[in-house]
Amino acid sequence: MSFAPVLRAEWLKIRTLRSLWGALLAVFAATTAFSAVAGVSETSDPEFDPLFMALSGAAPGQIAAISFGALAVSSELHSGGFRPALAAVPQRGRWFAAKVTAVAVPALLVGLITAFAALVVARAGLGDAASGLSAGEQVRGVVGCGIYLMLMASLAAGLAALLRSGVATLSLLIPLVLVVSFVVGDAAGTVADFLPDRAGQVVLHQTYDGTLGPWSGLAVTALWTAAALAAGAWSVRRRDA
Repeated sequence: MSFAPVLRAEWLKIRTLRSLWGALLAVFAATTAFSAVAGVSETSDPEFDPLFMALSGAAPGQIAAISFGALAVSSELHSGGFRPALAAVPQRGRWFAAKVTAVAVPALLVGLITAFAALVVARAGLGDAASGLSAGEQVRGVVGCGIYLMLMASLAAGLAALLRSGVATLSLLIPLVLVVSFVVGDAAGTVADFLPDRAGQVVLHQTYDGTLGPWSGLAVTALWTAAALAAGAWSVRRRDA
């Protein structure tokens, strides 16, 4: 079977699961809501970064993106749908590639729409405080935010395939982005800059003076995602259905 019919089948599965649409809706709702609140916050801090403030909703929004990626894979592995899928598509690598594509494409589209909406509502609240943002910086922030959310969803999909559990994936990734990066990260110094979330979120800042820049930070997150997907592909190919 060629790739296109497999991708169509995987997209149909995702489209018919309400929980996955709920997770994508949560990406939009959480990101825009938190960015709107941030947009009306105090801006007297001398280190105030209007771009990061406008896109700060991506931090809670990524939890929903991670949930989307993890559930898209684990729901099939736990529902008994993996064996029929393999009966229809014996090439496991092709099935997994279609599954990841069906996760990444809607995550990217929703991420881009969400980032644009978050920027618009936050700028309305920030007013003159955001007047220093150039068009290039705003485009970079929106595009980078969409790519970042897609990478985190794909990272979760790869780990879910490796661990064969959505719960285990969420138990690993959510503490990483909520606790490790913010509590342990500052104490760990430069090493923490290479964690997948901290590296990828550099693109959300107007100014940056760390080890990584916007696109090199996203490249680091992409490497983490590629490693997770490679591990997930190995698990799908080698383990019993």
